Order: sequence, then C-alpha cells, then structure tokens
Amino acid sequence: MVKLIAPAKVNLYLNIGGRRADGYHEATTVMHALALHDVLHMDRVKQDEGGLRIEVSCYAREGIEPLVVASEDNIVYKAVDLLARKIAHVGDELISVRIEKHIPHEAGLGGGSSDAAASLIGAAKLWGVDPESPEVLEAASELGADVAFFLHGGCTCLTGTGEVFHHALEPMRKTVVLVKPEGGVSTSAAYAAFDESPVTIDPEAHVRALEASRAEEVPLCNNLTAASESLMPELAEMLGWIAAQDGVENSLMSGSGSSAFAICATFDDACRIVAAARNRGWWARATAFSSAKVSAIPR
Repeated sequence: MVKLIAPAKVNLYLNIGGRRADGYHEATTVMHALALHDVLHMDRVKQDEGGLRIEVSCYAREGIEPLVVASEDNIVYKAVDLLARKIAHVGDELISVRIEKHIPHEAGLGGGSSDAAASLIGAAKLWGVDPESPEVLEAASELGADVAFFLHGGCTCLTGTGEVFHHALEPMRKTVVLVKPEGGVSTSAAYAAFDESPVTIDPEAHVRALEASRAEEVPLCNNLTAASESLMPELAEMLGWIAAQDGVENSLMSGSGSSAFAICATFDDACRIVAAARNRGWWARATAFSSAKVSAIPR
C-alpha cells in the first residue's frame, strides 16, 4: 500500500502560441505548486486470475463538486495502465486507487494531472520500479504537459507544448486565495476559442518570464483569459472582483480557468476575501505557495 499527496498548481505565466502540425500548441509557462492537495491511497492486491485490473474511486471533500466519471475514463486509470505497458508489467492483481479530492476539477489548478503524476509514482513503488526511471518520465509527458510538471513541483518554467523542463525558480512563500465560480471551462474549448481570436503577450514580458530565477520576478500574464471569458462570461466579473479586493497584491486566471488566484499581503486578508467570495456563492480557499511535488508519505 502507498499513500501520496498530489498538489495543486497555478500558472504565474502562460503564453500560448500557434497550433503546430501535430495539433498541439506551442506554450511557455511558469507553474507554481500550492499547499492545497489531493490525497491518493493505492493498494496492490494479488488475484487468482484476470490479469491486471485497475479500479479508481473518487470522493469530493470540502464542498467541491463531485467528479462523476467511469473508472476507465479517469486519467489516473490511464496513467497506471500506461506505465504497466511501458514496463511490460503483467500479473493477476488489482490496483485500487482511492482519491480524496480537495482540488476542484475544470478549474485550471491541475488536479487531474497531479493525481495522474501521483499514481505513476505510486504504481512504480508498488511494482518496485524507480520513480525517476525513464518509463515514468515518458508516461508523464505522454499523459499531458501538466503531468510532467508535478514530478518536478515547486516553481518551474516549461516550454515546448508546456512539457519541456526549462529551469527551476526559487518558490514564493506567500499566501494565496483561490476562487472558482460554479461550473468549469473545457481546456479544448478554450484553445479552440483562442485559435479563433488569438491574444499575444508583450515580448519583453516573455523574456522576463524565461529569465526569471525567482517566482516573484515572473510577470503575471495569461493569454488564454479572453478565450475562457468568452466561454464563461462570469469569469470576467469574478476576475474584476478579486483584483479590487483590499489586500490583493496581484491576481490572475490559472490555466484555462475557471479558477483565479490572488496573492495576498497577509493571511488575514486572505481569510476575509475567502469569506466574501463564499458569500457570493463561489468556491474559495486560502492556501499558500509551496515547493511540493507529488510524493509518497508514510501510512
């Protein structure tokens, strides 16, 4: 058995470029892990027959919307199955994964990707494979750009389609408020809307993001914001509200949304903003920037 933490993330910087011939978009991003995290419990149980079976169950916590998806459609299932094929693992056994969800889905906080990265580490440990082996890294990259980030954690600049490690940055140690309205934004829909009306980021800001050595030096930019707002107009209202709150030093939509984050001057400011956001019917949570990555913890 193994127990793992799967941290959330925000994008301090996200610059989406044009669509490539392979269908993916060029992307430069600086991601920062948060103290907010899901918890995964993974068990390996020998069976008499049937080959490898994988079961994934998910339990929503702290008022987030339940994730209703078939086990085989969950990215965690796909991650375990992919690693098994990469290392040619066979055997009559059940890999059971129970996810305690604290990170809302379709929020731009990387919850599913982090869970997938954690399940790769967990499966590797259950099967006696080095968690830093090429097979684990390859599986993470194939599953998605965000998945690869969570193996590094902390604050990291990524290029390519968002999966190529560029450099690590010194993390921040500040309080963060996360706010999310009801509903979510499909990443694929956000990219399609972006393609119809692309937004560019100032080249000087791009250079600053690539050269930053500390998280505080990164210019907060996200050129997917307009596309996501076109799909979910209440995002614009929420982003404007957050930016206007006392004690907010800076704020930005994370990923393709639908959540935003605000860097706060004090923890008291964060708590006050969380209470006000919840009074408006939004999910809100105070947390902090973190140097965490997906990792196993003692049971």
